[in-house]
Amino acid sequence: MNHIANLDLSPPLRQTSPLIDLHAHVILPGFYDQDPFWGPRWEQGDDGELRLRIGHWLLTLGIPEQKAALSRGEKFGIEGIMNAWGNPAGRLKAMDALNQSAQAVSIPSHAYMYWADRDFSIRFAQTCNDTLAEYCSRGNDRLYFWAHAPLNAPEEAAKEIRRAVKLGAVGLSAGGSNFGGLDFDSPELDPVWQAMCDVDLPIFVHGYNQSVTWGERANEDRYETTSIVGMNYDETKCFWYLTVGGVLDRFPDLKVYITHAGGFVPYQIGRFEETVKNLDVSRNQKPLRHYLKRNFWFDPELHELPMRQALVEVIGADNLLYGTNFGGSDAIRTDLTEGLRISDSDRRKIRYENAVDLCRFDLPKIMAKQATV
Repeated sequence: MNHIANLDLSPPLRQTSPLIDLHAHVILPGFYDQDPFWGPRWEQGDDGELRLRIGHWLLTLGIPEQKAALSRGEKFGIEGIMNAWGNPAGRLKAMDALNQSAQAVSIPSHAYMYWADRDFSIRFAQTCNDTLAEYCSRGNDRLYFWAHAPLNAPEEAAKEIRRAVKLGAVGLSAGGSNFGGLDFDSPELDPVWQAMCDVDLPIFVHGYNQSVTWGERANEDRYETTSIVGMNYDETKCFWYLTVGGVLDRFPDLKVYITHAGGFVPYQIGRFEETVKNLDVSRNQKPLRHYLKRNFWFDPELHELPMRQALVEVIGADNLLYGTNFGGSDAIRTDLTEGLRISDSDRRKIRYENAVDLCRFDLPKIMAKQATV
């Protein structure tokens, strides 16, 4: 089947329809050099390549901006990263090129610091949220942020979530697994889920490189597997633990947005449904699809149009959000809704309406500021 046929996305809709990107990362100077061991800090090798170090772990994925500069024979040091990423004006210009009305930004997932000591994790989360709030305040009412919280210290995390929301956070950014040994079904995390229900905002679930927690073995993760493959596994594990672990029966109003198209969930939901029937340790009180429709949202951040079309058909537009991994190494720089065989009504849901409902964006203010460009 030709999934590009029957296009109903006209140029006027592309140009005038609001577009809110909920999956965007930002690197800011305020995140870095917070601890003599954990950092995070940048190191530049003899080859000119910059590498991010967190404890023993060293990021081996290249930075697109730096690779482009080096290919042109230009120098690109730490200052270059901060200038490229830390200036809201530059981000807004890039958003305009993509017709994006607004973004919700988050810290890089490899810097969640759940694996660090408790006191540092708490301080680091506070620093990140203060830094994100200040950055977004210079974003012409078009930049918003996902709060960071020390989920390895749940009671303190709940406090930080409430504080960050007062600073303007539109929800919580969280890894998919392993919060200092805790997971989504751990009872110790109940204060966090209660806080999210109280503020009535979603959790943005984004896996992270589990190798960063491996201590001196951190750099034995061949080919960045815990990132490129492992993130999808952890995001799927989040869905499995929240549903089968009974968390959503205790917190039925919890709202969860899983990026990277929901990990493996949309493609294996039938298998999950069949196998849970024979799982004698399951705690879910309702069928998995009940939670899927009530509690979960995914984005179509997939690189193949037929897969995005399948996601729409399996999950439905009511439970999809727009997220591109803006700034990431696999960011999608084209319109994720273009080419989809859906109604204009469903397209609007994916592009911005669902995001406005979940995160309570002030859409008229955003559009007024975008119109001034």
